[in-house]
Amino acid sequence: MKLERYELTAEDSLMVFEFVSEGPKGSIRKLIQYGETNLKGLYNLAFGDVDITTGEINDSVNSNNNDSDKVLATVVATVYAFTEKYPDAWIYATGSTKSRTRLYRMGLTKYLAEITVDFELYGERPSGWEIFEKGVEYAAFLAQRKNA
Repeated sequence: MKLERYELTAEDSLMVFEFVSEGPKGSIRKLIQYGETNLKGLYNLAFGDVDITTGEINDSVNSNNNDSDKVLATVVATVYAFTEKYPDAWIYATGSTKSRTRLYRMGLTKYLAEITVDFELYGERPSGWEIFEKGVEYAAFLAQRKNA
Protein backbone atom coordinates (compact mmCIF):
# COMPACT_ATOMS: atom_id res chain seq x y z
CA MET A 1 0.00 0.00 0.00
CA LYS A 2 1.35 3.37 -0.97
CA LEU A 3 -0.34 5.26 1.86
CA GLU A 4 1.10 7.73 4.30
CA ARG A 5 2.11 6.03 7.53
CA TYR A 6 3.63 6.85 10.88
CA GLU A 7 7.28 6.37 11.75
CA LEU A 8 7.79 3.15 13.69
CA THR A 9 10.20 2.07 16.37
CA ALA A 10 10.75 -1.65 16.94
CA GLU A 11 12.70 -4.15 18.97
CA ASP A 12 15.38 -6.16 17.14
CA SER A 13 13.07 -9.18 17.21
CA LEU A 14 10.38 -7.19 15.36
CA MET A 15 7.82 -8.63 17.78
CA VAL A 16 6.89 -5.21 19.23
CA PHE A 17 6.42 -1.94 17.34
CA GLU A 18 5.42 1.49 18.59
CA PHE A 19 4.31 4.70 16.91
CA VAL A 20 2.48 7.91 17.77
CA SER A 21 -0.88 8.79 16.21
CA GLU A 22 -1.31 12.53 15.65
CA GLY A 23 -4.72 14.14 15.28
CA PRO A 24 -7.42 16.28 16.89
CA LYS A 25 -7.23 14.21 20.10
CA GLY A 26 -3.49 14.91 20.36
CA SER A 27 -0.54 12.53 20.33
CA ILE A 28 -1.57 8.97 21.16
CA ARG A 29 1.03 6.22 21.62
CA LYS A 30 0.13 3.01 19.81
CA LEU A 31 1.58 -0.46 20.27
CA ILE A 32 1.60 -3.43 17.90
CA GLN A 33 2.71 -6.76 19.29
CA TYR A 34 3.17 -10.15 17.63
CA GLY A 35 2.74 -12.93 20.16
CA GLU A 36 3.53 -16.59 19.69
CA THR A 37 0.56 -18.89 20.11
CA ASN A 38 0.47 -22.54 21.09
CA LEU A 39 0.49 -23.46 17.37
CA LYS A 40 3.95 -23.48 15.81
CA GLY A 41 4.38 -20.64 13.33
CA LEU A 42 1.12 -18.87 14.29
CA TYR A 43 1.38 -15.37 15.76
CA ASN A 44 -1.35 -13.21 17.20
CA LEU A 45 -1.31 -9.57 16.10
CA ALA A 46 -2.36 -7.35 18.99
CA PHE A 47 -2.84 -3.64 18.48
CA GLY A 48 -4.08 -0.68 20.47
CA ASP A 49 -3.27 2.40 22.49
CA VAL A 50 -0.54 2.23 25.10
CA ASP A 51 -2.09 2.20 28.56
CA ILE A 52 -0.23 5.00 30.36
CA THR A 53 -0.49 3.18 33.70
CA THR A 54 0.70 -0.29 32.67
CA GLY A 55 2.55 0.33 29.40
CA GLU A 56 0.55 -2.54 27.91
CA ILE A 57 -1.82 -2.54 24.95
CA ASN A 58 -5.34 -1.30 25.57
CA ASP A 59 -7.33 -2.64 22.62
CA SER A 60 -10.73 -1.53 23.88
CA VAL A 61 -10.29 2.26 23.74
CA ASN A 62 -11.57 4.11 20.70
CA SER A 63 -9.21 7.03 20.15
CA ASN A 64 -11.01 8.58 17.13
CA ASN A 65 -7.96 10.60 16.08
CA ASN A 66 -9.20 10.95 12.47
CA ASP A 67 -6.22 9.05 11.05
CA SER A 68 -7.55 5.52 10.57
CA ASP A 69 -6.08 5.04 7.07
CA LYS A 70 -2.66 6.21 8.25
CA VAL A 71 -2.89 3.92 11.31
CA LEU A 72 -3.95 0.97 9.13
CA ALA A 73 -1.05 1.62 6.73
CA THR A 74 1.32 1.70 9.71
CA VAL A 75 0.02 -1.61 11.07
CA VAL A 76 0.34 -3.15 7.60
CA ALA A 77 3.95 -1.91 7.42
CA THR A 78 4.68 -3.97 10.55
CA VAL A 79 3.12 -7.04 8.93
CA TYR A 80 5.53 -6.62 6.01
CA ALA A 81 8.51 -6.14 8.35
CA PHE A 82 7.51 -9.06 10.58
CA THR A 83 6.98 -11.47 7.68
CA GLU A 84 10.24 -10.38 6.08
CA LYS A 85 12.03 -11.55 9.23
CA TYR A 86 9.71 -14.54 9.79
CA PRO A 87 8.65 -15.57 6.25
CA ASP A 88 6.89 -18.78 7.33
CA ALA A 89 4.77 -17.04 9.97
CA TRP A 90 1.00 -17.08 9.90
CA ILE A 91 -0.57 -13.96 11.43
CA TYR A 92 -3.91 -14.15 13.23
CA ALA A 93 -5.91 -11.00 13.96
CA THR A 94 -9.35 -10.16 15.26
CA GLY A 95 -10.94 -7.14 16.85
CA SER A 96 -11.60 -6.85 20.57
CA THR A 97 -15.27 -6.31 19.68
CA LYS A 98 -17.51 -7.30 16.79
CA SER A 99 -17.62 -3.70 15.56
CA ARG A 100 -13.82 -3.45 15.64
CA THR A 101 -13.51 -6.71 13.70
CA ARG A 102 -15.92 -5.20 11.15
CA LEU A 103 -13.73 -2.10 10.95
CA TYR A 104 -10.67 -4.29 10.26
CA ARG A 105 -12.64 -6.20 7.61
CA MET A 106 -13.57 -2.92 5.90
CA GLY A 107 -9.91 -1.86 5.89
CA LEU A 108 -8.82 -5.20 4.44
CA THR A 109 -11.57 -5.00 1.82
CA LYS A 110 -10.58 -1.46 0.84
CA TYR A 111 -7.01 -2.56 0.06
CA LEU A 112 -7.66 -6.20 -0.88
CA ALA A 113 -6.12 -5.93 -4.36
CA GLU A 114 -2.85 -4.62 -2.92
CA ILE A 115 -2.80 -7.04 0.02
CA THR A 116 -3.32 -10.16 -2.09
CA VAL A 117 -0.30 -9.35 -4.26
CA ASP A 118 1.94 -10.28 -1.32
CA PHE A 119 -0.25 -12.21 1.11
CA GLU A 120 -2.64 -15.14 1.27
CA LEU A 121 -5.59 -13.78 3.25
CA TYR A 122 -8.30 -15.85 4.95
CA GLY A 123 -11.38 -15.09 6.98
CA GLU A 124 -12.92 -17.20 9.73
CA ARG A 125 -16.59 -18.11 9.50
CA PRO A 126 -18.59 -20.53 11.66
CA SER A 127 -17.87 -23.25 9.08
CA GLY A 128 -14.10 -22.66 9.22
CA TRP A 129 -11.42 -20.72 7.38
CA GLU A 130 -11.94 -19.60 3.79
CA ILE A 131 -10.22 -17.31 1.31
CA PHE A 132 -11.10 -13.72 2.20
CA GLU A 133 -13.84 -12.24 0.02
CA LYS A 134 -15.40 -8.81 -0.08
CA GLY A 135 -18.83 -8.48 1.50
CA VAL A 136 -18.48 -11.49 3.82
CA GLU A 137 -18.60 -11.15 7.60
CA TYR A 138 -15.67 -12.81 9.38
CA ALA A 139 -14.85 -13.38 13.04
CA ALA A 140 -11.07 -13.26 12.51
CA PHE A 141 -8.39 -13.02 9.85
CA LEU A 142 -5.35 -15.07 8.95
CA ALA A 143 -2.52 -14.02 6.65
CA GLN A 144 0.72 -15.49 5.38
CA ARG A 145 3.30 -13.94 3.09
CA LYS A 146 3.22 -15.51 -0.39
CA ASN A 147 6.26 -17.53 -1.47
CA ALA A 148 7.10 -18.25 2.14
